[in-house]
Amino acid sequence: MFWTRYAAIGDSFSEGIGDPYPDGRWRGWADRAAAELASRADGFAYANLAIRGRLLGEILDEQLPAALALEPDLVSVSGGGNDLLRPGTDVDVLAARMDAAVAELRAAGADVVLFTGVDPVGSSVIRRTRGRVAVYNEHLRAIAARRGARVVDQWSMDVLRDWRMWGVDRLHMSPEGHRRVALALLETLGVPAGDWREPPLAPLPELSRGARMLFDLRWARGHLAPWVGRRLRGRSSGDAVTAKRPAFAPVE
Repeated sequence: MFWTRYAAIGDSFSEGIGDPYPDGRWRGWADRAAAELASRADGFAYANLAIRGRLLGEILDEQLPAALALEPDLVSVSGGGNDLLRPGTDVDVLAARMDAAVAELRAAGADVVLFTGVDPVGSSVIRRTRGRVAVYNEHLRAIAARRGARVVDQWSMDVLRDWRMWGVDRLHMSPEGHRRVALALLETLGVPAGDWREPPLAPLPELSRGARMLFDLRWARGHLAPWVGRRLRGRSSGDAVTAKRPAFAPVE
């Protein structure tokens, strides 16, 4: 099947943070996948409504209606990661909202792609969310099976546990991470475009305990502390940001 109207909704993951174009705009896996899909279908159009920092409720309240109004035939939905970083998040409530959103998109005739969370086992701080992420992932798989959606299973992509797939903030993927996720999405859609498993990565050198502690301390000062500060002030990195592709347009 060849889709001609693809819309992406979500947070910084779908916006493409961490994968810049030469001019500084954000690219990301969705742009990369859209370019491949565009090469296979005449009249292909792509919209990306995702905005960094958004919680799942905000994504579904703000972006879902806008996406439905565009009458897409393919929608990728990623959301919940920012919620899961917050202690006390009710995973079952998140899943119920996602289920209703997928049902609405499917009823409108769109094919839907979801994304499980990456296994955070290698992070000294974010791994504390591992249990919540795993439960949410199981919900997403069940939603996809129930609603006839598709899932990009990032949890099983071992390569995404390698720090070379991530930027210095450890929250957003590097260009190479985005490239591999784009290929995984295309594989899930049944579009042959390359293997996300290639090239294999040589093992990273083992760091001493002191080096790991210094690495973590620098990250906490430079990235974790500002994030916590924004949360305490009720601010978001996306407060002044608008969608980069709010309407369907051809892929250049």
